[in-house]
Amino acid sequence: MRSPFAYMPRPGLLQEASPGPAVAYLGSLVAVAFLFSNPLVLIAVGTATVLAGSLAGAGTAVRAGLRMGLMLGALIVVVNALVVSRGETVLARLGEWPLLGRVDVTAESLAAGAVIGLRAAVVMVAFAVYSACVDPDRVLRALRPIAGRSALTAALISRLAPVAAADAARIRDAGGLRGPGAAPVGRGALARRVLAGSLDRAVDVAATLELRGYGLDAPRPERARSRSRHDARFLVIGVVVLAAAVIARALGVGGFDAYPTVELDLDAATVALSALIVVAGLAPLRRGPGRIRRSPRAATAASLEEAAGA
Repeated sequence: MRSPFAYMPRPGLLQEASPGPAVAYLGSLVAVAFLFSNPLVLIAVGTATVLAGSLAGAGTAVRAGLRMGLMLGALIVVVNALVVSRGETVLARLGEWPLLGRVDVTAESLAAGAVIGLRAAVVMVAFAVYSACVDPDRVLRALRPIAGRSALTAALISRLAPVAAADAARIRDAGGLRGPGAAPVGRGALARRVLAGSLDRAVDVAATLELRGYGLDAPRPERARSRSRHDARFLVIGVVVLAAAVIARALGVGGFDAYPTVELDLDAATVALSALIVVAGLAPLRRGPGRIRRSPRAATAASLEEAAGA
């Protein structure tokens, strides 16, 4: 069972781009999500990430990221409404709670929690697109001359996190097939089994890396991989989006205040910034009905999927 966040070679502009421009493009969208709290801007960033992932062929990762992000966002809204009692518009007075004291649910706390949850969902979708579309091996090769150990750690995390998610799904499915008389598998037991399996796998990976000499200085590659002709597109779009967001933030565009009352900017400048961000999500769109050239890894993956389907 393959995790929806696992990288798979696909014919697409975002997959063909070098790691630097691809990270700059997706990172600019994440940076905008942290620079602004305006819901319109956050929705624009979410729309851009969904468009980028869908056009790159990572629709499964986008849907999984959206599902997890919305669940996390709903939890954040509930927690913020119970913990924060600021705001002038009281919707419900729930009395005294242990550890929390007096709990008053206000419209402003709900709005603030919704903004935080929306930001978390947007960032989760962006990282889902990154995990599914950016080759971790190429990231490792690009970062190894700068910080070899950190690059190796990041590459292993990007590889092993989807594996742990797949392990959890397999254990959950196996628990459901034990029959109606068996005790249900709780979240605690599932987490312990996934953690135990991850620790065993970590020991095996460490031993394998030691045997392959990853602790030694690696020889310099004879020639670097040629850059993609789509690098300039993603790099320019990422720089333009980030620069526009920084300038807009400095000029006070896209303001949002939740307390003491909700104040939201919906002026022309905010709408224009949101429209620019949505258009940036079309960067992976291939212009023209030209023939799609598949890399050898993509062709191999496609042939394996066709054989499995047959």
